[in-house]
Amino acid sequence: MAQEVFKRTEKKYLLERPQYEKLLKELDKFMNKDRYFESNIMSLYYDTPDYRLIRTSMEKPVFKEKIRLRSYGVPKADSTVFLEYKRKYKGVVYKRRTFMPLSDVDTFTSGGQTETNNPQIENELRYAFRFYPELEPRMLITYHRFSYYGKEDKNLRITFDNEVTFRGYDLDLSCGVYGRTLLKSGQRLMEIKIPGAMPLWLSKLLDELKIYPASFSKYGRAYTELMTEGKLNGKDAKDNIRPLQYAI
Repeated sequence: MAQEVFKRTEKKYLLERPQYEKLLKELDKFMNKDRYFESNIMSLYYDTPDYRLIRTSMEKPVFKEKIRLRSYGVPKADSTVFLEYKRKYKGVVYKRRTFMPLSDVDTFTSGGQTETNNPQIENELRYAFRFYPELEPRMLITYHRFSYYGKEDKNLRITFDNEVTFRGYDLDLSCGVYGRTLLKSGQRLMEIKIPGAMPLWLSKLLDELKIYPASFSKYGRAYTELMTEGKLNGKDAKDNIRPLQYAI
């Protein structure tokens, strides 16, 4: 069964190709490939018409939150997707999620009744949609991910994302993978996720390779680019990129 509750710290690092390749050679000593090592992730972010959630998040407050719908591959109507409520308080991330068929999502987010999987988490999500009554899909971000977990501490997780794309139109997971590129050629976004302190071996390795934390939000970066160009709310023209049809 997929994990539904997460509490951990998350640190992000933007790697250039040489750093990424050197780091991978060393990770084999300490990390195993995850059961779902390679995945194609699609995240549909909900926000208000004035983008209140992401604007607040970018101000780096003590508390911030995001609501998103996630799938692994391009879903069909009967595919399982995950509705997530992600909150961060004083650097600690609390993520709670429930799952449902893609066909049930609109009913759930509009307050209708659907099959219950986790009543407590679903009640929290329903409250969020009532608290922000104008929440709707605003940004779709996709990426290719490789995942590892620690040999000594299975709660230590490291992921690498590339082929990151975003779009502010066609805000439906079933439409497929296409959009504008978010990272520069050769770059990888690494995330280190751990409930406690970072192990000494990892701190030393990052220091040796001159890999430093980066303030990077995929949604925040995508929002900034479209806002700067005046292309929010679906006004941006569709990019001339052939869809990649990843299926669940």
